[in-house]
Amino acid sequence: MALKFNPLVASQPYKFPSSTRPPTSSFRSPKFLCLASSSPALSSGPKEVESLKKPFTPPREVHVQVLHSMPPQKIEIFKSMENWAEENLLIHLKDVEKSWQPQDFLPDPASDGFEDQVRELRERARELPDDYFVVLVGDMITEEALPTYQTMLNTLDGVRDETGASPTSWAIWTRAWTAEENRHGDLLNKYLYLSGRVDMRQIEKTIQYLIGSGMDPRTENNPYLGFIYTSFQERATFISHGNTARQAKEHGDIKLAQICGTIAADEKRHETAYTKIVEKLFEIDPDGTVMAFADMMRKKISMPAHLMYDGRNDNLFDNFSSVAQRLGVYTAKDYADILEFLVGRWKIQDLSGLSGEGNKAQDYLCGLAPRIKRLDERAQARAKKGPKIPFSWIHDREVQL
Repeated sequence: MALKFNPLVASQPYKFPSSTRPPTSSFRSPKFLCLASSSPALSSGPKEVESLKKPFTPPREVHVQVLHSMPPQKIEIFKSMENWAEENLLIHLKDVEKSWQPQDFLPDPASDGFEDQVRELRERARELPDDYFVVLVGDMITEEALPTYQTMLNTLDGVRDETGASPTSWAIWTRAWTAEENRHGDLLNKYLYLSGRVDMRQIEKTIQYLIGSGMDPRTENNPYLGFIYTSFQERATFISHGNTARQAKEHGDIKLAQICGTIAADEKRHETAYTKIVEKLFEIDPDGTVMAFADMMRKKISMPAHLMYDGRNDNLFDNFSSVAQRLGVYTAKDYADILEFLVGRWKIQDLSGLSGEGNKAQDYLCGLAPRIKRLDERAQARAKKGPKIPFSWIHDREVQL
């Protein structure tokens, strides 16, 4: 999932990189991005949060979660979709024997030319700027928190893997999706290790902190919310990896461009699968699905790595997001474009026969992307050049936010 960060949503609505960013506070890290907005038009639900200060708990404030919000009778919808999932979801998985593996893109350690291949990789890596490496490392760390994402999917009522080896189509999908995604972090991790440009110990610490902290997607054990979340995230990851591929090519590293592009293609295939699930839910239960979509967008889509921490930088995720925004790897405009794409993909404007609440959700969703884009344009017009700060991932070299 490698699902990525969102520079749009922070403790203020739609905050963008700026040297005038207000200070944040908590016992160790700032209030994580995606707390309830202070904007009435974009706000969502209660603003209660609880600070978790015990060892091995998330380093930032986490929302008080709503649990099992889907009415029990709707579990039957997902049971009835079992055959549909087998025929329409599992086709988006690839046979392991026909799948790429990380070793296909890396120097062969059994080869006599291994050392020469590593030297060539390192020579290409020397041409890449530090800010690019910050974003590439952040992408890799997000990918490496895969145990959290499988855990999140298995919180969803009606589709979770109840035994760890359940034969249901939903459980098979979750395990096989995880297995495909596992290659992404492995590949980027090995590339970065061989590049010689990064501090692997600091990166490894960040991964351990992130997996230990978990994530707070606010999906409420509700598969309606969960699959809307994954649809959005897979598209965000597709965009992000596609942009790192493009920039690697611009810097002359064709091999790295191939690596990032291959990962992006996987994310696109996974996006197709998740959006098909939601499309089917719109067919079965348009009213419930449109209200779930609006609910997730009111809460904002928090990115899976929002609890990122390296043991030093209280604002690591925020800083990482700012660099990605500045480089154009993943931006506020991308967030709005994804929303616009999903509104069109699921034909939100064409829904009919909705309840009063469903009609309100429809109107909200159809008007939200243009509103976000207007806020983005204003923010960019006011934005000032960000400061330079050190990143532990690149041996404390400084990068502009």
